[in-house]
Amino acid sequence: MEVDFSKSPDGLVPAIIQDAISHRVLMLGYMNREALDKTLAEKRVTFFSRSKNRLWTKGEESGNFLNLVSAALDCDQDTLLLKVHPVGPVCHTGADTCWNEQNKDAASFLSGLEQVIRNRKENPTEKSYTASLFAKGINKVAQKVGEEAVELVIEAKDDNRELFLGEAADLLFHYLILLQAKGFTLEDVITVLKDRHK
Repeated sequence: MEVDFSKSPDGLVPAIIQDAISHRVLMLGYMNREALDKTLAEKRVTFFSRSKNRLWTKGEESGNFLNLVSAALDCDQDTLLLKVHPVGPVCHTGADTCWNEQNKDAASFLSGLEQVIRNRKENPTEKSYTASLFAKGINKVAQKVGEEAVELVIEAKDDNRELFLGEAADLLFHYLILLQAKGFTLEDVITVLKDRHK
C-alpha cells in the first residue's frame, strides 16, 4: 500500500474507521507512516494523536480496541479506509460512534451470524452443532430447514408469541446454514430480491 504522506505538511493522512459488519462509519483519525505500519503489523488500529503528539493505539487505556479487518487506500493515495471489529464503544464519550449514532441493526447481526456459521463450516469442532450439521451433508441440512418450516407453520396457527418467534429464529438460523452449505450468502438472495423488485 503506497500511501502518499507527502501531500500533508505534517505527514498525516486521514483514516476513516468503518465497522466491517454494519458498515457504519465509527470515527476519523490521522495516521503517519509509523502508525499505519504498527496498525498493519499488530492488527489493532493505531493513530498519530495530534493533541498528544505521539502514536496512540485506540483502546490503550479503555480496552475499546479497533481490531483491523482490512485496509484500503483511496484513488488519490492520501486517505485510508480501515474496516474494523470494534471492542466496545468507539467514542471517548461512551457512544458507539463519534457522531453519537448507534452501531446496531438487524442486518449487521445477521451478517455476523453468517460469519460464525462460515467459520463453523471451515473450522469444525466436535462440540459445534452447526459443524455437526455440515458434517452430515446437504440432505440433513435441507431436512432440518424443512422440519423448522413445518414447526413454524404449526406455531403460526396458535397465539403463542414466544413459541412462534422461537420457531422463526430456528428456521432463519437453519436457512443460513443451508445457504452456506450450498455456497451462497444472504447477500446473494438479497440480490435476487432486488432484481425482482425492479
